[in-house]
Amino acid sequence: MNCVLQLSVVIPTRNRPAILMRTLESIRAQGVLPAELIVVDGSEEDATMKGVNQFAEAVGGQLRVLYLKAELLGAATQRNQGVAAATQPVIGFMDDDILLEPECLARLWAALHSDAKIGGANAMITNQRYQSPGKISRFMFKLMGGRGPSFAGQVLGPAVNLLPEDREDLPEIVPTEWLNTTCTLYRREALPNPPFSSHFTGYSLMEDVTVSSLVGKAWKLVNARTARIFHDSQPGSHKADVSALAAMELVNRHYVMTQILERRSLMDYLRLMAWESFQLLVGVIQVESRQDFRPTLAGKIRALRQLMLS
Repeated sequence: MNCVLQLSVVIPTRNRPAILMRTLESIRAQGVLPAELIVVDGSEEDATMKGVNQFAEAVGGQLRVLYLKAELLGAATQRNQGVAAATQPVIGFMDDDILLEPECLARLWAALHSDAKIGGANAMITNQRYQSPGKISRFMFKLMGGRGPSFAGQVLGPAVNLLPEDREDLPEIVPTEWLNTTCTLYRREALPNPPFSSHFTGYSLMEDVTVSSLVGKAWKLVNARTARIFHDSQPGSHKADVSALAAMELVNRHYVMTQILERRSLMDYLRLMAWESFQLLVGVIQVESRQDFRPTLAGKIRALRQLMLS
């Protein structure tokens, strides 16, 4: 019998039953289990519901499995719905397309409880990690107010969030300025209620930076470097509209910069303009993203109009 943690894991999903089942099985294979697993489903068909029910029967009494039909579609709103139904003192946020490596949950749990002042801990995504920046990127990071020599795990200037670093000379638990929602544990008492603002809809870009920045104002945030996952990121309709994603990115970055980080000076806005211009320039230079330049530019212009009107 696996050791059971006082943990509610919340997973939002939509139209990806086979991918979700792989994630649930990787959780089941852990040396420890959450007391509660909550799937909030926005699917049109019932394949996900059937799969979750079959999973619940297979695990028996090892953990409570709760299937909820999404009241509102969107990553942030579905997570809020799951948290509202959760009963445990620790909340885990996970995506539906991750594979947990052995002992991931145990190491995450140990990291969260290694210090009573730690409010949240996230896992290391093995295929998405900080890369040492080149000269131009390093210049931009410094322009955004970053502190070297490594900028890993920092939230720079206009809410530019950089991935954590994975090096053998680093300790197992590394302080960070933000946490993702791909695989992260929070003390429930540290989270806002509800955790995610109604500002975030649909794909909910940067909702993770928002909630972790709010928690980080009163609590420590850490990356559990040896708690590892693989993020098998899947395509979806929410990612297909390049223009809409570009607009959402700018609008949400502005929201985090001004409302969460409270950075509203002229220099903050100049840094925001510089960062967005830099991203557009990179889109022109990189051959693989050149085809997305026009819809990206259109989305940024639409976002600018929206911000000016608001």
